[in-house]
Amino acid sequence: MSTTDPTSPASDHHLLGAADIRELAAAFGVRPTKQRGQNFVIDANTVRRIVRAAGVTPEDAVVEVGPGLGSLTLALLEAAAHVTAVEIDPLLAQHLPDTVASRMPDRADRFALVLSDAMEVTELPGPAPTALVANLPYNVAVPVLLHMLATFPSIERTLVMVQSEVADRLAAKPGNKIYGVPSVKANWYAEVKRAGAIGRNVFWPAPNVDSGLVSLTRRQPPATTASRREVFAVVDAAFAQRRKTLRAALAGWAGSPAAAEQAIAAAGIDHTLRGEMLTVEQFAAIAEHKPSAESKPSAEGSSK
Repeated sequence: MSTTDPTSPASDHHLLGAADIRELAAAFGVRPTKQRGQNFVIDANTVRRIVRAAGVTPEDAVVEVGPGLGSLTLALLEAAAHVTAVEIDPLLAQHLPDTVASRMPDRADRFALVLSDAMEVTELPGPAPTALVANLPYNVAVPVLLHMLATFPSIERTLVMVQSEVADRLAAKPGNKIYGVPSVKANWYAEVKRAGAIGRNVFWPAPNVDSGLVSLTRRQPPATTASRREVFAVVDAAFAQRRKTLRAALAGWAGSPAAAEQAIAAAGIDHTLRGEMLTVEQFAAIAEHKPSAESKPSAEGSSK
């Protein structure tokens, strides 16, 4: 067993720098693809910063989505009790265990790899994850994040790196013009906030957009008799026509504008508001009052 403390600055040789990343990519025949949103972090300071911002402790079991060549994986292994990486690319998945074993042999037994699309993962090997930390592919960041939070309720803390614009949307509050479906749905699971910005120069290849960190701390979902699916159906309907009032936007969901108005009023909400003004709790209240087929008002008053 090595006596070197893997968490000490002197152990930076465990982590991957720009030259290491390019050497590994060349050796494995890896060519980053836009299709899978592959932009590899090449800066050890950045991955350590992400791990610190995530608040990873020696008791945490971390799940990482899209580990790539292992930059963040190695930094997570320095700090956590266990790391499970979910990788969709067979070539990257094939080599990552070897990279972990060669760079951090004393901690290789704390690492597990799942070759899968993260959207299809329903169980993980090892201990139940307590934290999700990931550099998420930009094109699937929101659905992957929401799927992981829904599938693994043991995840208490999340820190994801996403496109800066997506980070802003996730952390937006009611009344903000960029507040929308991602904001509301993420808030169902967690308290959400921006946790910093990441420059383009720490990636290879460098993306054409800036990146942002988003922190999510698990909370109890709103107290409601409606299911998550029912609440999310209201959210989707409200923002499908976000410039319309709730009465108009929810007409299809409720069966008619009059039925929508009835449900909105029963929830104690002004039907002339737009969806961007409502909290997740208010959407849940509307979902509770969706009229049944028998009780729906006539289509009188419906608007085209």
